[in-house]
Amino acid sequence: MRRLLLKITAVVFVCGFFTYWYFMFTGPQMQHQIHIRAYEQRMPLPPSGAVPVEPDGQALPSARQAATRERPVPDTPDNRARGKVYYEYYCIFCHGESGQGNGPVGNGYMPKPTDLRDPKVLRKSDGELFVSMLTGPGHEPVLSRVIPQGHRWYLVLYVRALRETPASPVQEANRPHQVGENQIPIHKSQS
Repeated sequence: MRRLLLKITAVVFVCGFFTYWYFMFTGPQMQHQIHIRAYEQRMPLPPSGAVPVEPDGQALPSARQAATRERPVPDTPDNRARGKVYYEYYCIFCHGESGQGNGPVGNGYMPKPTDLRDPKVLRKSDGELFVSMLTGPGHEPVLSRVIPQGHRWYLVLYVRALRETPASPVQEANRPHQVGENQIPIHKSQS
């Protein structure tokens, strides 16, 4: 009786093993199931009462249009303060507190993020700065979908104000120095 029970258990185990083997390695592998291709379906209607969300619909100006575009935000201390808040939301992580490109995230990039106080940046018109900040030159992420329309010109105003902000001694000490074609970080020891 005991041997019969062992034989039945062994047969069940072996059959189970081969059934498992068949379905896992040689079975249909989803070839015979119903499938729907996403592009063949119509998009369902949104539920009633849903709030529509669409992009602002305003295309960024071309390079030629940007060169002549004027900043619609007046240069006031309140507007600069607003620009600083938005700079801290969107830019400080890569460009750092004083705009030198030495933020905690930006330090991991090669090449480093642009120094926003560089004369090359400051020579740009407000419109050119506006467009380059949103379209992402270099490692700059494309921020046109991230930065709301109402924040953008305040950021331009604040970037213009960065040239008047002296860097702290700690930031200057950790700033990479240009030597030939290579950037060499020079870290002075704290005594």
